[in-house]
Amino acid sequence: MPDRPPLEYTVHAERRDAYGSVAHCKDATLTIDTDLAGRSDAFNPAELLLAALAACMLKGIERVVPMLHFSLRDVRVQLHAVRQDAPPRLASIRYEIVVDTDEPEQRLALLHVNVQKYGTVFNTVAPGTDLQGTLTRA
Repeated sequence: MPDRPPLEYTVHAERRDAYGSVAHCKDATLTIDTDLAGRSDAFNPAELLLAALAACMLKGIERVVPMLHFSLRDVRVQLHAVRQDAPPRLASIRYEIVVDTDEPEQRLALLHVNVQKYGTVFNTVAPGTDLQGTLTRA
């Protein structure tokens, strides 16, 4: 079986003014908080990273649910990061994935392993950050 070509991603971002920027991908546009004072109506770069990590976890769950024949009603992800100043980076990220399901604990653990093992963003962030979390039942 021949190897399939690697997936590639392209995002274009541009400064709108001193208060914000926008990113474009496919047919989507996202306002980005690049204001030095911050703004409440847009994600800043660290929040974008956390949102990407949350999206990775949610998409990973959507991908494996049919393969595992896993039954769920809802999934929520909450993340919290701590930034260090020197050098500036996210020193730690804690997450909680809450799944509304009647599946047994063993199957919840299997779902969590899949999130950790097969997430592109998860596996990109994990080596450089203290990334820890739980997957629990609602």
